[in-house]
Amino acid sequence: MGCCFSMRRKAEESRPEGKEERPKQYSWDQREKVDPKDYMFSGLKDETIGRLPGKVAGQQFVIQDCENCNIYIFDYSATITIDDCTNCIFFLGPVKGSVFFRNCRDCKCTVASQQFRVRDCRKLDVFLCCATQPIIESSISIKFGCFQWYYPELAFQFKDAGLSIFNNTWSNIHDFTPVSGEFNWSLLPEDAVVQDYIPLPTTEELKAVRISTEANRSIIPISRGQRQKSSDESCLVVLFAGDYTIANARKLIDEMVGKGFFLVQTKEVSMKAEDAQRVFREKAADFLPLLNKSPVIALEFNGDGAVEGCHLIINEIFNGTKMFVSESKETAAEDVDNFYNFADIQMGV
Repeated sequence: MGCCFSMRRKAEESRPEGKEERPKQYSWDQREKVDPKDYMFSGLKDETIGRLPGKVAGQQFVIQDCENCNIYIFDYSATITIDDCTNCIFFLGPVKGSVFFRNCRDCKCTVASQQFRVRDCRKLDVFLCCATQPIIESSISIKFGCFQWYYPELAFQFKDAGLSIFNNTWSNIHDFTPVSGEFNWSLLPEDAVVQDYIPLPTTEELKAVRISTEANRSIIPISRGQRQKSSDESCLVVLFAGDYTIANARKLIDEMVGKGFFLVQTKEVSMKAEDAQRVFREKAADFLPLLNKSPVIALEFNGDGAVEGCHLIINEIFNGTKMFVSESKETAAEDVDNFYNFADIQMGV
């Protein structure tokens, strides 16, 4: 009967002389090594610097101790932390997790993220897309506007970061440390031009990114958010999954805004049968078969005649496309409340 020792000895004797056994290769040994310094800007002053599309590819990024710098991240990231920066301008492409500003002063930024948090900061102007409720803490003079930006790769980066262009709670701010009689945050003017705050990059490398800051090209639909509504009439439109759902939503927004109505808010969320009963009431049965395909997209428009305007545009341009539209001014307010109450609960907003 053999033994392990004798079997190992025979294997060693059969190995050609002068050749050593090659060590095993594992998948984790073959991964490209990540140098944290490639995903960090630290201690910079009076510089314009950034990362082109494809150069971050979902890594974590750190920015710290920068002064008078223009910093552009034209890619998606896992998380971004920004510490101790003064008088800087930032563009931050889609972030799968959180963006956290700490101890920053006199900065302007455009940000898209799942979570957004500010602590111990003063005088920040933020054009924001945030899937959850933005949070400020121990901070003053923080101003918010709706994200407004475009370049060709941006839509794919939103998908890579797991962000929907229709889930944006940019103006629904929670202040952890409110002071009675004072406001630590406010909204930027509705006519604020993003390029006046966040100028386009000037270096030859970054100018290669084909950027547009025109409102009608923004990857994110520009909404009024928590601003006071111009009318007591709103209209809810819900689009169901299909080959052209996103394109139809954008087309409807363009048509309604072009006719003088306002886009208040948008949402992309999955609905269950019980949700449909609550939102669509007696029409729920018509839409139940459409809920299994993918999330729905909801749009709230505001303005005198919004309900009639929606119906006219949908009948003229989207005839044959199944949508839920508020039937009347009297029912529209309840439609809006029912939909966004369930959607905010589901999304934890």
